[in-house]
Amino acid sequence: MKIQKKNLSGEVVFQYDGEVVRREENAIVLEAFFGRDDMSFMNVTLKRGDRFVETFYTDRWYNIFEIFDRDDKTFKGWYCNIGRPALIDEEAVSYIDLALDLWVAPDGTQTVLDEDELLDLNLDDGLLQKVYAGMQELQELLKTKNSPS
Repeated sequence: MKIQKKNLSGEVVFQYDGEVVRREENAIVLEAFFGRDDMSFMNVTLKRGDRFVETFYTDRWYNIFEIFDRDDKTFKGWYCNIGRPALIDEEAVSYIDLALDLWVAPDGTQTVLDEDELLDLNLDDGLLQKVYAGMQELQELLKTKNSPS
């Protein structure tokens, strides 16, 4: 299945493949593997081949990626994108990325990312409220998690 990150205009800016793990009424969980060269990010190294378990929701303003090391399978953290609720069909999962992201380390430490990119989007107040409400909901949800589900 294709996973598509889109910009505000609805244009695909990044696309990759994933396998369906499970489908729920308002969500889909996919498995994908990191396809870029190894890179430092926050307090971890993302490696080519790291396993991502990605949950996309049709009724929430975010998605959640659980990241596992390719070599020893240890949990690295959660990377979360704030975006419009996902559109899911038989061939693809797509979402409009709204720039704001959240990194949650395995110890629960949360870091909000890309606030400057959010401001550059010049979103109207109504959309901004949904972005911040999504972030708040996500932060609350991940406060209660201390291991992958």
